[in-house]
Amino acid sequence: MGSTRRRGARKTYREVIGLTGPLLPVVSFLGRLPTATVQFGSVLLVARTSGSLTAAGLAGGALAVGQVTCGPLVGRLADRHGQRPVVLAFSLANALAIALLVAGALAGLPTPLLALLGALAGASGPLIGPLARTRLVSLARRAGAPERTVGAALSLESTLDEVSFVLGPALVGLASVLAHPAYALGAAAALVALCGTGFALHPTARAAAPRADAAPDRDGVRPARRMPRSVHALRASLALQGAMFGACQAGITALTERLGRPDQAGLVYAAMGVMSAVAGLAMAAMPARIGLRARWRAATAAACALSLPLAGTGTLPALYAVVTVLGVAYAPHLITVFALTERVVPPARLAEAMAFATSALVAGQALAVAVTGRLAEAHGPAAAFAAGSAAAALACLVALATRPAPYAGRAPGPLPARAAERPAHPRPRP
Repeated sequence: MGSTRRRGARKTYREVIGLTGPLLPVVSFLGRLPTATVQFGSVLLVARTSGSLTAAGLAGGALAVGQVTCGPLVGRLADRHGQRPVVLAFSLANALAIALLVAGALAGLPTPLLALLGALAGASGPLIGPLARTRLVSLARRAGAPERTVGAALSLESTLDEVSFVLGPALVGLASVLAHPAYALGAAAALVALCGTGFALHPTARAAAPRADAAPDRDGVRPARRMPRSVHALRASLALQGAMFGACQAGITALTERLGRPDQAGLVYAAMGVMSAVAGLAMAAMPARIGLRARWRAATAAACALSLPLAGTGTLPALYAVVTVLGVAYAPHLITVFALTERVVPPARLAEAMAFATSALVAGQALAVAVTGRLAEAHGPAAAFAAGSAAAALACLVALATRPAPYAGRAPGPLPARAAERPAHPRPRP
């Protein structure tokens, strides 16, 4: 049975790659690496050039605020004008903004100006990860692919995100040790310009062109584009998952410092990320009879249960073991919530919804790192880990209380046929 599912998963992933060709996943992966690089890299760069951790924190925080606030705008522009012009413009603008941040840090600009440049670098991000997810799902839908292929597409994209967010900080850390973090950020600027342009100009960009169903029908009635209420619960779930990860990050940093091994913190994060990526790829073998809502509940419950041992962890081997096992729940939750988001929102606003979901995740993580970092300093690593478990428990409660319904006119697929919520505006009949 297990070997049959593995063969089925491999076949499904071949179908996904067949939708795009082998080049697009490579370009989209390299294009999203700068997003994973500049957050950590900006903190290291400003800390190195200014000698102030406060200035570094302000620059990194401003960059995160820029990402969170402008991400949904990028998605909305892509929905209205197509991905090609939007990604092209933002990729080039982002490359310029990162270069200006590097130049400003090396020139010793005052902290407020560095924070402003950081905000510009965050706000101009082309959001290649969410837009690649949107594009791949659109390709699968337009090709009439079965639900398992759509699910595998989301699994692949989430795995690429996981790998990029493990590899990006590692490369920045390596550049910082061997030379200077400015080299890593300079490479990120070049990469987003080249690969962002390649992603924008790839022929598959036509699949994410503005949807025809956004135009009036023959009676002159425009289809509904209002977001359903359940999408807010999905975003809250992602924000809480980001908070859990941010709290775990603060706890891991505090515990490795207490143990006298601060250099191990990055490797512990990497262990979680690698396990999460493996679990994400394995999602393609999940039986179709297990619906998305059941997967959502199971993933949040697993995250809550698997995070509980962290508060009692006091040695490095135990920390590696607990964090690695916890990674099993991370990607499945992401994949499931993105799949639910794709099902419940109007197709004409899919890129905006994916971008908003990603912003919710980033915002939850950034806020939790800031709050639980101080909590860990005052009360120890266990306090930060407990906060992470509390966020996971809240995410589980959200999953238990929410019944997302598919967008009107879309086949229910693995979503439950019975749902408490009905779409706010049914699609008008011709």
